[in-house]
Amino acid sequence: MQSCPQRQYIDVAWLHNEPQEPVRLVSELNEARNELRKLEIFRDGKALYASEHQSSGDIGLSIEPIPTLEEINEDPQFKGCSITAEAFQALWQQHVRPDA
Repeated sequence: MQSCPQRQYIDVAWLHNEPQEPVRLVSELNEARNELRKLEIFRDGKALYASEHQSSGDIGLSIEPIPTLEEINEDPQFKGCSITAEAFQALWQQHVRPDA
């Protein structure tokens, strides 16, 4: 998969002790920082996903632009970094049904 220059891929660890909440938030963003696809990964390895076309569980794409990594990392409960399009796609394929 080739990377689109206007897209960004982020992987954010959410540091907390709530068992019902995800511990990892992985998103594909467009140039306006709107989510195109998203994974929410839980401690037990279970993952929920959302795309423009479908989702699992009760998650959906954010209606607001996602903050920059600098803004995300200002909150001590989050630790985010950029990842490659290939790394995002590998996670997507690992956790999402092929038709999603």
